[in-house]
Amino acid sequence: MNNYQDLKKDYKFTEEEAKLLKELQPRMTEVADDFIDQFYDYIWGFGKTAQFLKNKEIIAHHKMKIRAWFLHLFCGEYDLQYFTYLYKVGEIHVKIGLPTHYVNSAFNFVRMFILKSIEENYESKEQHLKEIEAVQKIIDMNLDALTSSYREEELGKFLSLSKVEKNILSGLKKFNSYINYFLAGALAIVAFFAIGLFLYDIYLLFFTDIKIEKGILTVLGSLLVLWASIELIHEEIEHLQGKGFAIGAFIMLAMAALIRKVLIYSLSSSKSEELLVIAGVIVALAVSYWLVANKNKINMQKN
Repeated sequence: MNNYQDLKKDYKFTEEEAKLLKELQPRMTEVADDFIDQFYDYIWGFGKTAQFLKNKEIIAHHKMKIRAWFLHLFCGEYDLQYFTYLYKVGEIHVKIGLPTHYVNSAFNFVRMFILKSIEENYESKEQHLKEIEAVQKIIDMNLDALTSSYREEELGKFLSLSKVEKNILSGLKKFNSYINYFLAGALAIVAFFAIGLFLYDIYLLFFTDIKIEKGILTVLGSLLVLWASIELIHEEIEHLQGKGFAIGAFIMLAMAALIRKVLIYSLSSSKSEELLVIAGVIVALAVSYWLVANKNKINMQKN
């Protein structure tokens, strides 16, 4: 952390603010135990916390370290030694594989706890506003210093690659982007033909001698395929914007196409065997869709 001076300069952190934080230390010492209790209640809600705090000894050690870090926020001396300490904490987080969003979420709790504490005890409005600004800056600088370890880890992995490996990696990323845009275009064409199919089924219903019940079921099936196509395009757009690949949408489109066949074949007694096969495939697809949706739901709850 040789650039700690630049960090303080960028955040416009002053000596006056350092003194204000030092003056807050006695008050924070009084609420430190309460902070630890609430902090642990908060992080246990992450879901994967038990993977990092596996037994009572580790938990006790972690509590001691968190308490020391919390009080150290208000030490008043924010020099090279202080930021080196933060950087080492960040390295430990990287080493154990702690997700960055856990760190960010935990810092949000710390911020709210401290601000609430000083809100309940301030004497003058002017002093209170200065305290808030100082607290915001020291918390943001802590978060900046801790997450820099993650950034350097990612950069280190990239820099450790050979020139050939870097070119291959860059080429694969570009190729993947082109494939995604090609897929989006192909889906647009599918949606266009789905519209054509829907209009063609409307034409058959009104201008041919097709039975009305078969015509209506055919139109409904085409409409279902069109709806699934539009939903798939929507999911692909979100994927291009950085979200995960929605395999569930492809399963849904396949189900829609098969359901259309079921609607058409249901009026024919000679298609009973095919109906049974298609029904079996639809059930298998429905189970697959449920498994994918359930897995995504569990991942969202964990995160």
